[in-house]
Amino acid sequence: MQPSYVTSKEAVRRFLLETQYLLPEEDQEISVIQMIRNLECVQLDPVASVERNQHLVLMARVPDYQPDMLHQLLAKGDLFEYWANAACTIPVQDYPVFKAVRSRLRKLVQPELEKLSPIVRHILDRLKDEGELPSRAFRSDERVHGGWDTAQPKTKITSRALNLLLDAGIIRVVRREGSERYFHLTEESLPQWLLNQADKIEVEEAERALLAKYIRAYRVIDARDPRFGWQKLKAMERKQAMETMVASGEAIRLTIEGIKTTYYILAEDLDRLKRHERTPDPFSIEHDDVRFLPPLDNLLWRRDRLVDLFDFTYRWEIYIPKEKRQYGYYAMPILIGDQLVGRMDPGLDRSSNQLHIRQLKLEPTIKVTKELHGNIWQGLERFAAAHCAKGITLNKNMCDI
Repeated sequence: MQPSYVTSKEAVRRFLLETQYLLPEEDQEISVIQMIRNLECVQLDPVASVERNQHLVLMARVPDYQPDMLHQLLAKGDLFEYWANAACTIPVQDYPVFKAVRSRLRKLVQPELEKLSPIVRHILDRLKDEGELPSRAFRSDERVHGGWDTAQPKTKITSRALNLLLDAGIIRVVRREGSERYFHLTEESLPQWLLNQADKIEVEEAERALLAKYIRAYRVIDARDPRFGWQKLKAMERKQAMETMVASGEAIRLTIEGIKTTYYILAEDLDRLKRHERTPDPFSIEHDDVRFLPPLDNLLWRRDRLVDLFDFTYRWEIYIPKEKRQYGYYAMPILIGDQLVGRMDPGLDRSSNQLHIRQLKLEPTIKVTKELHGNIWQGLERFAAAHCAKGITLNKNMCDI
């Protein structure tokens, strides 16, 4: 067995933040498409307590980001939407490496597509004849069981058919206007050279490429992750995949001081990690920029890793009954320097254009000084400005500043 590389928790934490583009460094001019390529993908979510998750991820990293920037990239064909960590927006050049995922999902949804064959055929014929169409173009009063329905069927049959066709990769989202999706046939809306690549690539090659993409997205990984490789792998298969990469020299096993879990990084990232071992400059929670991370931010995908590297426990409380919530419906972790110092639960009143901070709680170890208070308030003002909010209101009884 190859020996592990021994390093410190602080070095790994800072390396992770660097590779997630969250370190407090000098502002670097970087385009939205390049940021998505660097991150590998950004998770989509429809919840809009403030801006949606995909926009908040980019807002935390790209100065002066606006949601229309992402919409334009999708409409230009620079991105496609599919299943990676979950539903994500992904650089379109990566379409071929999701071949195995498309094949697996198509087999999974095929029986239900056959049951809905009349409406499926109607959708496909209309897209073939008319080109891209919005979701509102497909209407029906008939209800069926959808992905989130429980006892009673609540999902429009047309909506269900569209989502199944998306999962199967037969159609795709080609643009968005607000929350509305526009659909087109995949074979009609992607360039032929890309479709040819996707057709020619072998499944095994696609799986290897997808595993590499997953590792680049997470950067610091552990084989316990059930989403490992964005493939349905058993625990032994996940561990074997990483040990095979270690044996070949593609990956390095880490022993992190004070942490029991075995983590891995790509061998090509070792020098970047080592830079953070050399007497790093101290960060200041009183002066470094404040970033508010959405619940599905790339940094937060692996919650066990947050505990290990940041001593920070986080869960999204959106599905927890209101009376049992501790930090709020849309609690966003607060990152300053290399520390997760607390959580903020914001809401945007779009009628009055006010940003409401329903709760802002700092970790018990954080001492609130005048400087920290001012720094967090400046962060809130930037967050409000990014939402074009005219003002900020705080629930004083539930805020630590």
